[in-house]
Amino acid sequence: MANIETLNSTAAGIDAVAPRLGEGPSGAKPRPALSSRNIILYGTLGVAALYYLLPLYVMVVTSLKGMPEIRLGNIFSPPMEITFEPWVKAWAEACTGLNCDGLSRGFWNSVRITVPSVIISIAIASVNGYALANWRFKGSELFFSILIIGAFIPYQVMIYPIVIILREIGIYGTLTGLVIVHSIFGMPILTLLFRNYFVSLPEELFKAARVDGAGFWQIFLKIMLPMSLPIFVVAMILQVTGIWNDFLFGVVFTRPDTYPMTVQLNNIVNSVQGVKEYNVNMAATILTGLVPLIVYFVSGRLFVRGIAAGAVKG
Repeated sequence: MANIETLNSTAAGIDAVAPRLGEGPSGAKPRPALSSRNIILYGTLGVAALYYLLPLYVMVVTSLKGMPEIRLGNIFSPPMEITFEPWVKAWAEACTGLNCDGLSRGFWNSVRITVPSVIISIAIASVNGYALANWRFKGSELFFSILIIGAFIPYQVMIYPIVIILREIGIYGTLTGLVIVHSIFGMPILTLLFRNYFVSLPEELFKAARVDGAGFWQIFLKIMLPMSLPIFVVAMILQVTGIWNDFLFGVVFTRPDTYPMTVQLNNIVNSVQGVKEYNVNMAATILTGLVPLIVYFVSGRLFVRGIAAGAVKG
């Protein structure tokens, strides 16, 4: 009897489950690959990519053509005969005013401007942000507010007073003066980034180090810096891009022999002497923009990590 009852209960269980087994899998239906949502999404991304890549394509193919081929008028066609002569001329032979040494001199001027400006501004701003986040002092909020206000004051308002100051101390028209200007103007926004990043780090690490007797510089160098690579990459990309692409400060605070690359590019493109060489202009433009592009490609992933880890929080 016990066996018969067991069989009956098993059969009843199977009968109860059987209808559900025929119903198929439950849950949301998978989205088709060609849904209207995906078409709109990828279509928009494709149009945006085309919008930005098409000018770059035109610049590259034009820089690889000779002038006779350019005069045919088809700017989208690939070069029938590739030539690198425009690149050589843009780098070493194109005239920028009285000088005909191309962009090479401006490139090294830009390097001498960018490297110390980036190092100085990031070094000072990181310490400022660390102090404002972890070592609050009397008047720290006022100091921080002044820095933030300084980040949004138009540069044009302060150009003339800075020219007078640099002239009085004897460094107007020199690379040193321009380095100081870039370092000062980059400090407010970088201080904001570093301060917000350090605030997002666990406060317990700072308190534990303080209990163990660590001081200001020990905590900063041994605890905060090893955890701050993403925000340092963010700051480096912002500064390198801003300083390398700067034209206004370069043309105001330097002289022809110390012009940065962007100013010399402007002189090449806007030259009214001789035949307009579009291939040389395109090659010069690409050469000028190579450094920021390389920085983005090399450290782009760390840039995203820095933003996601608190670079714009607070």
